[in-house]
Amino acid sequence: MKIQIREEQNGKSILEILRGELALSSSSITFLKKRGDGILLNGEHATVRKTVSTGDELRLHYDDTEENLNETILPVELPLEIIYSDRDIIVVNKPPYMPTHPSHDHQRDTLANALAYHFKSLKTPFVFRAINRLDSQTSGIVMIARNKISAQRLSEDMRAGKIRKSYFAVLHGSLQPREGKINAPIKRAENSKMLRTVCKDGAPSLTQYKTVVSNEMYSAVLAAPITGRTHQLRVHFSSKGNCICGDTLYGYPSEYINRQALHAFRLEFSHPSSGAPMCVYAPLPDDIIALCQSVFCFGDQEKLKQQKGLYHEQAAPFPYN
Repeated sequence: MKIQIREEQNGKSILEILRGELALSSSSITFLKKRGDGILLNGEHATVRKTVSTGDELRLHYDDTEENLNETILPVELPLEIIYSDRDIIVVNKPPYMPTHPSHDHQRDTLANALAYHFKSLKTPFVFRAINRLDSQTSGIVMIARNKISAQRLSEDMRAGKIRKSYFAVLHGSLQPREGKINAPIKRAENSKMLRTVCKDGAPSLTQYKTVVSNEMYSAVLAAPITGRTHQLRVHFSSKGNCICGDTLYGYPSEYINRQALHAFRLEFSHPSSGAPMCVYAPLPDDIIALCQSVFCFGDQEKLKQQKGLYHEQAAPFPYN
């Protein structure tokens, strides 16, 4: 990161700039201090106590190095669809049936494994810092920070509700009303590590949704989890009697799809370095397209391809309140 010192910054210490204007955490500042080239003032190493003058050039180097890699994640060649990538973030379209993080039962088949392999092939140090996560069976957008400072800023934005996530789901039944909000607290179900339930003493949980197309048996909806509770969309729609197709945890199996018909298709956020507004998309996967073709009778393949756009770029005006 390159910072040209302005007149109003004259006489400030580097620490004041890092903590104040850049709002870096103590751990991020420590990370910069430990790197030999982490903080450079006019091309020379500088301590955070150093004061700056108008016109000075302050450079911060915070890319990952070999020393801070997480070697517990095994690089494994797996399918990987990259939507967007730069030195601060990488955004991918996660396929269904792929866990986001490694766990005891999943050491070689996760998104983290796929990205570790990708960056190893590029000979680029990489630490897996997922900003959002998706259930194994849920497909769609996952954003990963490529350095510590990007991770800090994006995580703060996520906690503040500044990162907006949009999902496409196919539900059982005709959802009523066709558009609205579900405001229902969620908590972990008793005697279960996984199951969540709507309960008065749960954490506040808000979902906004809009029906795209429906019939007596099924509804295709766009949904935005305003809060980010575990399984939020699955729990909220199930609580209305409209469980997501194929969701065997909160509903029942579907003859048309072998997993929950839930796809994270859009993510809106501010770029961690420039602050520029960004919006990325992940088109619907084939199994959800096939499901829609079956339950909504979209017709031949050409018409179906046209329908695919309905849940992609044309869905962008979906409002947030």
